[in-house]
Amino acid sequence: MQHITGHPAQAAWIADDATLAAFIDALPAGAPLGLDTEFMRRSTFYPQLALLQLAADGHAALVDPLAFAPGAALRTRLADPGTTCVMHSASEDLEALAALLPADPIRLFDTQIAAAMAGMGFGLSYQKLVAAVTGVELPKGETRSDWLQRPLTASQREYAAQDVHHLDALHAELRERLAARGRLAWHAEDCARLVERGRAREGDAQPQRAFRSAADWPREQQALLRRVLRWRESTARTQDAPRPWLLEDAQALSLSQQPPRSLGELHERTKGQRALRSAQRADLLDTLRRPLDVAEIEATAAIPGAPEGEAKRALAAMKQATDALAVELDLPGGLLCPRRALEEYVVTRTWPELLEGWRREALEARLARLLPD
Repeated sequence: MQHITGHPAQAAWIADDATLAAFIDALPAGAPLGLDTEFMRRSTFYPQLALLQLAADGHAALVDPLAFAPGAALRTRLADPGTTCVMHSASEDLEALAALLPADPIRLFDTQIAAAMAGMGFGLSYQKLVAAVTGVELPKGETRSDWLQRPLTASQREYAAQDVHHLDALHAELRERLAARGRLAWHAEDCARLVERGRAREGDAQPQRAFRSAADWPREQQALLRRVLRWRESTARTQDAPRPWLLEDAQALSLSQQPPRSLGELHERTKGQRALRSAQRADLLDTLRRPLDVAEIEATAAIPGAPEGEAKRALAAMKQATDALAVELDLPGGLLCPRRALEEYVVTRTWPELLEGWRREALEARLARLLPD
């Protein structure tokens, strides 16, 4: 394999809005735009964008968001329905880019999803995919680098530029492979869903469903757990603090199951929480003690428990059926149908949102007949 040591495409360093606008305006209309980010997430809820990498038509740029706020020119380009934004494993990058994205959804081409649908493997890293498609072996030395430092080292700048330098070649090759398999529509659907998740500003509306240990709680307690978890989410976003700095999962469960009787008791049970100060504790106590009404209880989706008995046997049959279909379609089983979606379906008997779209068309008839009586 070829190992790149030079600076690919001589990526320009951009530290002001006018230069960024000039770079973007010079790109051919309709050219796919490769995009990647470097960000840090140590003591905040939101990722701290440290670097933005762009590449199109053989030109690349490293944009410094610490020097200025990239805005209008990038947003206008991404809002153009003729622009395909090419990214690899885009979910976290989309979160880091949230403030820079246009109001309407971007047109995303995720190369990791495309590789999986093209039969190249599930969850391939960018380095492995570049090696498979182009034969180029990329350096990995800056993976855990401090991207907030300035100036960046030559090694950091090379690594960052490499992360977008090959996206155009990946896009061209993978799009051809998807077209040959008739998978372009499936891929576009998954990418659109990924973009929509990245645009969410309020978090999961039913976060309690992830807490299987509370599946046998009364509905009132499940509703209180939901209320506490949504309080944690909104407060973490407002304070820009990690969720566990307000409440650990175990504390959310404990407080919901046995609410404190006083502010002093709440303080004792939440000692050491770095973002939970007096004002937040008072707000949390009110959240815990405020009566639940019928509407809030009814709006709380039941927490699905673990499959047991007939449901467990049905799950095994469904897993066998989905694995067989995955082989037939030459798709990774985890891409076609994650196990947690099957578990949800067999327990709730309601088709999971995770399996909507092309997955429903491929799977529902096979799985519905396996539901236990």
